[in-house]
Amino acid sequence: MMGQMKASLRALPGALAASIVLVGCSPTPAEPEPSAVSTSTVRVLRTFDHDPTAFTQGLEIAGDELYEGTGLTGSSYVRVSSLATGEELRRVDLSPDVFGEGLTVTDDAVWQITWRDGIAYDRDPQTLQERRQVSYDGEGWGLCASGDRLVMSDGSSTLTFRDPRSFDETSSVQVTSDGEPVSNLNELECAEDGSVYANIWQSLDIARIDPATGEITEMIDASPLWNSMTEDERSGADVLNGIAQIPGTDHFLVTGKRWPTMFEVQFTPRQ
Repeated sequence: MMGQMKASLRALPGALAASIVLVGCSPTPAEPEPSAVSTSTVRVLRTFDHDPTAFTQGLEIAGDELYEGTGLTGSSYVRVSSLATGEELRRVDLSPDVFGEGLTVTDDAVWQITWRDGIAYDRDPQTLQERRQVSYDGEGWGLCASGDRLVMSDGSSTLTFRDPRSFDETSSVQVTSDGEPVSNLNELECAEDGSVYANIWQSLDIARIDPATGEITEMIDASPLWNSMTEDERSGADVLNGIAQIPGTDHFLVTGKRWPTMFEVQFTPRQ
């Protein structure tokens, strides 16, 4: 075969033969590097009623209680419910001129942030009563506690780490997927394995983030939750927001702003 090819090339005009040789010698385009981000979806284990008027901004489990913070000016509050029964145990409303955002629970405090008010509330976890206010720059979106630090989002691609006692900023990291920044980081959950889960605003995706590098290691498609609701339920609902790990398990509670349902799910590889 090679001899026949050389013979046919000799029979062609020089310029054309040269062009064929060049084409034949051109390198094969390199294949793109495989993505380091795995893709998953949700497997629903149980469903619970959720207040369809709650504009959910923060969701976290501490012990046998579920903490939820809500937003919107004039209707923001933080409440604690029984994880077993859903009964509301205590609640505190924010000032009517404040727009509430994410919250988290530490050993001795409930921290709740605000959207554009620049206020973080330090609350007593037993009573939810305000103990002090701390100011910060920029917007507040999501908040979670991981060991000896808090992790905060502001709607950009940045996660900011803060001291859990003073609320002072200590460092930050940019969140990326395959080297590209990912913005709209919203409600956060600091998981027991050290990763940070983030709702991506205006999407039905949840990102699993390595806080040491900012790299997204898993992207979870939660659209089956939205699709499971009726048309009437979806008409009154806003975006996916609210994620809380059930301690000691790989199960999570997930809901959204003004969603009538809260879901207990596992994250499973996409088939």
